[in-house]
Amino acid sequence: MFPIPLNPRGAMAALALSCSVAAQADMTFFVTSVGLGKGADLGGLAGADQHCQTLASAAGASQHDWRAYLSTSATGSEAAVNARDRIGKGPWQNAKGVVIASDIAQLHSDSNNLNKDTALDEHGRQVKGRGDTPNTHDILTGSQADGKAFAGSNDRTCGNWTQSSEGAAMVGHHDRKGLSDDAPARSWNASHPSRGCNSEALAASGGAGLLYCFAAD
Repeated sequence: MFPIPLNPRGAMAALALSCSVAAQADMTFFVTSVGLGKGADLGGLAGADQHCQTLASAAGASQHDWRAYLSTSATGSEAAVNARDRIGKGPWQNAKGVVIASDIAQLHSDSNNLNKDTALDEHGRQVKGRGDTPNTHDILTGSQADGKAFAGSNDRTCGNWTQSSEGAAMVGHHDRKGLSDDAPARSWNASHPSRGCNSEALAASGGAGLLYCFAAD
């Protein structure tokens, strides 16, 4: 029997899929495609980390130890936690193999490569930003621009990611966009506080309870 010629288009599609899967296996950074559904109540840092791990595993990147980029405030018995101290040393690349930062210093500088084209979800898809419907560019961080927690009683973490009632959370804009085309660029990790902690309040300012996830190993 003669071999059946392979459809060139089918071969190209198979190759593209293979490359995509390989890139996702090497992925060390992504924006979550979905939130946990309870606003900023993530079940604390442990719940947020597990969300990152679950989504990464489903995308073929289970070999890494995934951490959510989140800070927490100091309480009576617990010290503050800085997001920058949770995520390893880098470098980090998205699901398409594009490096967004080589190390902690670059990540928290103006020279990082984090924007709408590179801050992709775990499947390598763009996350909706300003101008899209719905806008979901508010990413939960609870952090200052340097990646550190807020000091004192200035809670910007919705009760350290355990409540969806009172409070507010600091968010960043993954697309670095402001409210209009001529508005100044916004920070990826410290743009403004949310309007509240429940899902409706997050959506009101352009959020969906999404997180930045980093491979910390």
